Amino acid sequence: MIEKLCNKLTKKIQNKMPDVDDERAEIINYGLQLVIGEIPKTFALLLIAYLCGVLGLSVLALLFIMPYKTFSGGVHLKTHIGCIVATSLFYVGNALLSKNVVFNPIYIKYIIIALTWVFSMIMIKLYAPADTEAVPILRKKDRNLKRVMSYITMTLTLVIAIFITNSTISNLLIFGTLIQTITITRFIYKLTNNKYGYEEYIKAKQNTNLA
Repeated sequence: MIEKLCNKLTKKIQNKMPDVDDERAEIINYGLQLVIGEIPKTFALLLIAYLCGVLGLSVLALLFIMPYKTFSGGVHLKTHIGCIVATSLFYVGNALLSKNVVFNPIYIKYIIIALTWVFSMIMIKLYAPADTEAVPILRKKDRNLKRVMSYITMTLTLVIAIFITNSTISNLLIFGTLIQTITITRFIYKLTNNKYGYEEYIKAKQNTNLA
């Protein structure tokens, strides 16, 4: 339904603006699908969070992880239904887990933070920024900046988790960081039938040179 609506809107834009070629129209269509697709996804997320009794925590989980997610990237599900399910599991699942998990003794929390940091550092080095075929990040300068910012935002998130006294909020930061890091890994990309946009660009360029 959303795809049909976006196709109609794109055709109307092309009819009113003849200078918009097929390539630009494809970019416009993708942008429309992202924007319009976010509306039902957001409402679904809020509704599920409300029904689970963790609306406030789910919103906090979204806000806390957004900086790290923005720079590190991650998989995109192919369908809007899949995207809604995955997003709900990410934020609502994080909220439910954070609300019910207690690290006792406290040093266990610090061990988990340390392990999460090491794991995230390695995955960022290997895969961040984790782009997609639809929106590849091709400029070396942009990729380097996003990778550095991924290191910084991830580390800051976990540092805050160490010092914050509220255990639930601390858990939100720890689990959110871990889950977000997992979404950039090659295993998750293969599992969700995604491909790294930059890698595909390099492969295509190499094949062109060989030809």
